Amino acid sequence: MRLLEEKIKNDGKILSDQVLKVDSFLNHQIDPQLMLEIGKEFAHIFEAEGITKIVTIESSGIAPSVMAGLQMNVPVIFARKRKSLTLVDELLSATVHSFTKNETNEISISKKYVNEKDRVLIIDDFLANGEAALGLVDIVQQSGAKVVGIGIVIEKSFQPGAQRLKELGLRVESLARIASLSNGEVTYINEMAEELIQ
Repeated sequence: MRLLEEKIKNDGKILSDQVLKVDSFLNHQIDPQLMLEIGKEFAHIFEAEGITKIVTIESSGIAPSVMAGLQMNVPVIFARKRKSLTLVDELLSATVHSFTKNETNEISISKKYVNEKDRVLIIDDFLANGEAALGLVDIVQQSGAKVVGIGIVIEKSFQPGAQRLKELGLRVESLARIASLSNGEVTYINEMAEELIQ
C-alpha cells in the first residue's frame, strides 16, 4: 500500500534496527484519512471471506479495525489488556508478550460477542514476533469461531511473526512489509525484490 509506505518513510521514526515509532499517525495521534484508506484496503483484500466480525487488541489496533468494520459493515471487538469492573463474566482469555513494550498482559474478550457461527478477521497495527496475533487467534478459536485471515498494518518481516502464523495455515495480509530498519532507513520487501530484478 503505497500511501502507507510513504507515510512511514516520511513520518516514522527509527529508534533502532528493531524498533519503528509511528505514533504521529497510527498508535498515539491517529491520521483518520489514512485509517480510512487502510480500512478500505482490508475490506478489498478480504471481501470474499464472508467476514462477520473483526477482532483486534487495545489500543493501537482499534482505529484501523473500526475503519475496516465500517467498510465491511461488521462489528469490531477489541481484546482488553486490563481487567474491567464490567468485563468479568464468561471471558475468553490469552496471555500475550509485547516485544516493543517488553511486558506480558492477559487479554480478554466476552464470550457473548464471538461464537462458532462467526468468520473472524483479526487486525493489528504491528506484526513482529506474532505474540499478539497468536493470542487473538487463541481467543477466537476458544469461541469456536473460524479465523479467516489476519490483517496487519505494518509487518516487520525480519522478525518471525508472519512465518509463525503462516506455519499454522493462517492467511496473513500485511499492508506494509518492512525488510530492514538498518542504517536508520526503512527498506520494504517490495523494494528489495525490485533491486534483485534489476
